[in-house]
Amino acid sequence: MAGRRYQLEEQVGHLLRRAHQRATQIFIETFANAGLTPTQWAALARLAEEGGASQNHLGRLTAMDPATVQGVIQRLEKRGLIDREPDPDDRRRTRLKLTPEGLDLVARHSATGAQVSAATLAPLSDTEAATFLELLRKLA
Repeated sequence: MAGRRYQLEEQVGHLLRRAHQRATQIFIETFANAGLTPTQWAALARLAEEGGASQNHLGRLTAMDPATVQGVIQRLEKRGLIDREPDPDDRRRTRLKLTPEGLDLVARHSATGAQVSAATLAPLSDTEAATFLELLRKLA
């Protein structure tokens, strides 16, 4: 590599950004009827998996910084998809949980989420996709 010219198209950050843009576009097109962003879907899906979480914990589970998760939560609350309840283990804290509407939305769109992943990975063979995901988990 020494002595080689810098070529943007060969840089990991550039390639990851382009792949992320592609995945985001596929998500937006696939979830158009649901009116959700990828971060909103991540929060809803994780709350469905966990049954509830504090805002701080949800941010850690979805790899969102505090400002981002706060905005996501506010928008989802405004849509009536999540609600707050007192945390039974800590009275100073509230837990986020899905409302019946939120639970219904996640149930209706879980297969859609899987379609996004399949479409994003479509250019790869099954073996390549498995290897790619394994390597991404190592990087993440």
